[in-house]
Amino acid sequence: MNYSTLKKGLAASFVALIGVTTLANAQDASTTSSAKVFGGRGQYRSWSIGVNGGVLSPFVAIGGTNDFKNADVNLGYGISLRKQLGHAFGLEGNIFRGKISGTNKDAVGGVQNGVKEFETEVGYAADIRGVVNVATVDFLRRQNSVNFFVSAGYGLIAFAPKVTNANGSVVDWKDKATGPANDKHDAKTYVKEAYIPVGVGVKFKVSERVSFNLGYTMHFLDNDNLDGVYANGASNKDKFSYGSAGLEFSLGSKSKPNLDWVNPLALMYDELKDPSLRQEVDALKNRVANVEKSVEDLKKDSDGDGVADQFDKCPGTPAGTAVDGSGCPLPKVEAQVTAPTAGNLTGFETIQFEFNSSVLKTDSYPTLDKLSSVLRENGGKVTVKGYASSEGTTAYNLKLSKDRANSVKTYLVNSGVNASQVATKGLGEANPIASNDTEEGRIQNRRVESARN
Repeated sequence: MNYSTLKKGLAASFVALIGVTTLANAQDASTTSSAKVFGGRGQYRSWSIGVNGGVLSPFVAIGGTNDFKNADVNLGYGISLRKQLGHAFGLEGNIFRGKISGTNKDAVGGVQNGVKEFETEVGYAADIRGVVNVATVDFLRRQNSVNFFVSAGYGLIAFAPKVTNANGSVVDWKDKATGPANDKHDAKTYVKEAYIPVGVGVKFKVSERVSFNLGYTMHFLDNDNLDGVYANGASNKDKFSYGSAGLEFSLGSKSKPNLDWVNPLALMYDELKDPSLRQEVDALKNRVANVEKSVEDLKKDSDGDGVADQFDKCPGTPAGTAVDGSGCPLPKVEAQVTAPTAGNLTGFETIQFEFNSSVLKTDSYPTLDKLSSVLRENGGKVTVKGYASSEGTTAYNLKLSKDRANSVKTYLVNSGVNASQVATKGLGEANPIASNDTEEGRIQNRRVESARN
């Protein structure tokens, strides 16, 4: 095989595929994917099968010691099966065959280590590799069209070297390889050795189903017998390379995108730069601004009585006037009264509570003790009314006001008052005695009052 002709052919194929890829991407530019960034692997096609062909050489790109001076270029071919486990990583199985050969024509007399040339038939080489997508030319596209990858793994090669000695005699190991016990009568067709494949490559998206791959893989054997020559010490292990080109076909439902080409970061970027999404965000900002303005209008309290203007049936109430839930002044009979005196049970000083609490404060005990004394000595009944400030939901504040009223009743009953003498009511946010727009006002509204029945 002419090496120069092979290089020209590969270069022409590369240029042609670049053109095909560009055209395919232009045709697919309008294609949108229903896949979500965090939607899981099940929303993609993740299996693919490939075929490849290329050149095998006993030399590798990183150099090193070789048993022969000159490398021949021979045909190799294979198939692959890959499962993509994520956007950047997959597992791939590979099987390939071919021929590896080399000569010593540049050595003195055309001979080195007592041999002129070798030719090794690769019956098969099979391995499994981890494949990592490391970069993409189209980084900011929703779906990439060019991917670079690296791979490494572990495999087994079956081969039969044929060596031509300096005197022209030929030693062919095919069908003469010995078994594990080196018993010459237990001949095997091929010698078998483990190897480590390490490769790099680039793939071009031809269509939603097909990609064109270029790859270069170095194979490092666990022994020095690939070329049939043992030389340069036991530490010298044989190696060979495989440069290939091939097609890869994505398997699965055509309604799903190929996981190998989806870039999650680009997908998020694409969503963020979407004009329609930007318009929706701007519209949402306007709606939020309108809601905030409406909330401020709902909270507006021109006379400062704690009742918003839209609910205030008595606007212009003088400052400090106790009002009901409609913003109208409370009748004088409902006004707050001071601590009760014996024989005249009209009410008691307001019992205050901490924020979001129904626990009695110790400074309320003297007032409650006086009320208890009057009820025990003079009889009668009292209604205990609990209130809350405006923080929280209406339903929650109603429950909290009931708990506060029950705390007072519990104290009175524990001090000797008959439970039937004390009724409780929870009125929630109703009847504030100060504005809920200030903390000072809200403190006053967290209270319990009582009135004689």
